[in-house]
Amino acid sequence: MTARPVSDTTLVGGAPAAKRARETAFRVVLLLCLGVGLVALAALLVSVVLDGRARFGEDLWRRFPSPRPELAGARSAFFGTMWVIAATALLTVPIGVSAALYLEELAPSDRWYNRLVEVNIQNLAAVPSIVYGILGLAFVVRGPMSLGRVVLAAAVILSLLVLPTVIIASREALRAVPQSIRDGALALGATQLQTVSRQVLPAAVPGIATGVILALSRAIGEAAPLLMVGALTFLTFNPSGLDSAFTVLPVQIFNWVSRPQAEFHVLAAATIVMLLLMLLVMNGAAIWVRNKFGKRW
Repeated sequence: MTARPVSDTTLVGGAPAAKRARETAFRVVLLLCLGVGLVALAALLVSVVLDGRARFGEDLWRRFPSPRPELAGARSAFFGTMWVIAATALLTVPIGVSAALYLEELAPSDRWYNRLVEVNIQNLAAVPSIVYGILGLAFVVRGPMSLGRVVLAAAVILSLLVLPTVIIASREALRAVPQSIRDGALALGATQLQTVSRQVLPAAVPGIATGVILALSRAIGEAAPLLMVGALTFLTFNPSGLDSAFTVLPVQIFNWVSRPQAEFHVLAAATIVMLLLMLLVMNGAAIWVRNKFGKRW
């Protein structure tokens, strides 16, 4: 019985050399693509910081917009952003978490309408934000609801935008809770509703909170849907309620970038830094919540 010759293309462990080479080349291409993206992002951030550092200071937070760039600030946009995001959170969190609890814990998976809802939620998560702006203009600002160009209308539209993300993130957090916790509660005589409300939901709160904060971080940077609904680009007072006119930081940045004067471009860069700091704080809060309260099952 003759021994079978070993091919020269075989490496230690039996992996063909050609396959190993393809895998290495694929990793190199991925790293190069990642490096190009990171370098471009770093260059953009450095450029924005250098352009806006001359106007980033107390006056930017304290002054209202003005036709004169040396007197202009972003106070109304900052407080408008706070109002809109707070109202968006109040609308999104109860609806999103409740929907996730129903779909993941209570809804029969064999019913066709529940499967239809799940498919639609996944599809809505990929819809461009401008589509929500068009629908919001037709049905929220005008049409059946007729709320007008106010804080509440912006909150409703942004809630519709981030609601699929909140539902999906909440379902993943609920799914991460071990089934043994549910079985143990049910074995001790708890009802399904008691099991969900007293055992499953508290255990999933860190993951849900992280998903909500990241979804709101997306909403805080959206300009397209709010431009569609007619957010003001020049506002010299802070919003005082849900029925107040408003502007937000992305819309204010869009307005200043559109101006021909270079001084307004510097203001826009400083306002971008302000918005980035807000996003950094929100994402840092999400990481802190995950690391502080997250559990490894």
